[in-house]
Amino acid sequence: MRTTMLTEGLEDRAERIRRASCASLMCFTVSLASLGRAVADGMPASDKSPAVSLHPDNPRYLLFRGRPVVLVTGTEHYGAVFNRPFDYRAYLDDMAERKLNLTRTFVLFRELQASRNPYSTCKPESPDYIAPWPRSGPGLASDGEPKFDLDRWNDEFFQRLHDFLQQASRRGILVELTLLSCTYDETIWSLNPLHKANNLQGLGDVPAQDYISLRNRPLAEKQLALVRKVVRETAGYDNVYYETCNEPIGGFPGRATGEEVDRWQEAIGAAIREELATANRPHLVFGYPAAHLKPEIVLDSAFDGSLFDGVNHHAAISGPVTLRGQSFLLGRFMSCDMTLAALRDFHLAAGKLPKPCVNDEDNAASYRRDERGWTVTRKRAWTTVMSGGHYDVIDFSITVDRPTGTPASQRMLRSWLGFLWEFIHSLDFVHAKPMADWVSGPPEHVLACTLAVGDNDFASYLVDAREINSDPHAGEPWEGEVCLNLPAGTYRVGLFSPATGLTSPAVQVTAGSQPTRLFLPKFQHDIVIRATRMK
Repeated sequence: MRTTMLTEGLEDRAERIRRASCASLMCFTVSLASLGRAVADGMPASDKSPAVSLHPDNPRYLLFRGRPVVLVTGTEHYGAVFNRPFDYRAYLDDMAERKLNLTRTFVLFRELQASRNPYSTCKPESPDYIAPWPRSGPGLASDGEPKFDLDRWNDEFFQRLHDFLQQASRRGILVELTLLSCTYDETIWSLNPLHKANNLQGLGDVPAQDYISLRNRPLAEKQLALVRKVVRETAGYDNVYYETCNEPIGGFPGRATGEEVDRWQEAIGAAIREELATANRPHLVFGYPAAHLKPEIVLDSAFDGSLFDGVNHHAAISGPVTLRGQSFLLGRFMSCDMTLAALRDFHLAAGKLPKPCVNDEDNAASYRRDERGWTVTRKRAWTTVMSGGHYDVIDFSITVDRPTGTPASQRMLRSWLGFLWEFIHSLDFVHAKPMADWVSGPPEHVLACTLAVGDNDFASYLVDAREINSDPHAGEPWEGEVCLNLPAGTYRVGLFSPATGLTSPAVQVTAGSQPTRLFLPKFQHDIVIRATRMK
């Protein structure tokens, strides 16, 4: 059996794009250049354009302006609208340039910096915070600024929201509009306009852990009024989908249970659907069930019920994630855990169910704004997407002073995520299926995530899965022989680097009844094998 050698250096990206557009040398099935331009140009839509939806041929993916979509992004920390000095146009320009196609935006939230929660756009200075209600006074709120009048809407907030959505639309960027959020503890709750100390109406005399429940009816009615107002204002945008609540946590002793939180989410979801029906504008609603303070989070109801069209999951809120009776430990909060095998297996399990599944706000390593943390993020992003999921992470390098991140994050994290977007959108992922046994032979520490489009196109992400926190050999380069289980035929086989975005020159191989042997040149951390049948 002959071993094919892939030892030449990786080409520059311009050559890769040129080759992708040449049918005789096609290594990718879609021209990355033309696809990238189409997304960046945005194709601004009218109010009558259908909103982003589930793909009719594969509901695990999205359809936006006639094109299939995988969500891939490193988003600012959700304060683009409510943090007045943030230059969201510069931020969105950079997103479009890198082809990052999603930004997550909060309507009502505000938090404080902590040791594992760096300074970000979600933590505005008090004079810079813009809420859906105006700060008119009389009297001062807990942050020393005028109290909020909950009986009036704040024109500045909604004007800024509209402009943000319009700017994102022009750039072809989707916006997950997160309507409400858990308030976690009394310190963060004390900053909320709906807290009794901060509004003229004295509304919100509840503990933090009862905020996302129906226990206080006047508070819940005010939340529902806000939800209805925001949906009415934004239903005309085709690049918007909604999330009921960020991290809905219940089960604190003596406070709202997880079941109560989910009943509250159902009320929020019903309000969203009613307003969309009135506007005759279908939109997607994403979310996940209440994260109980229990050893695990059970996601079955999110996939099985009608409340959510798509499922977000936040790793390590309180423990393992359980789906169909199988438990997956997906990494501890801001710990630099990779847990790549569990992450792959979870998304493969979720991929058997007819809803998109998003590795949402992946905070395994987001607090580390350096190559070490960003490499963990890159591996988790590729593992998620190459196992059938969608991916977003908070990019804490983005701040009010640096709306496009730092030179280091531009060079690494933000570029790396863009390379992932380019690669997955060069594949017919709508019709791709996981193929567990396509690659054999790499050492035990190398994990493979493979997607195959029939017998014609195969892509396998090979990654060093050794944990950087515990294995001194993690990240050491490896080279050697692998076997590809290709159906009989002739293929062009090449390599793609997730770290550089470069593609090797493809070699021609002929597969027969035996596995095709391929020698991989030395690589560090990760590499992708792509095999495309020649016509």
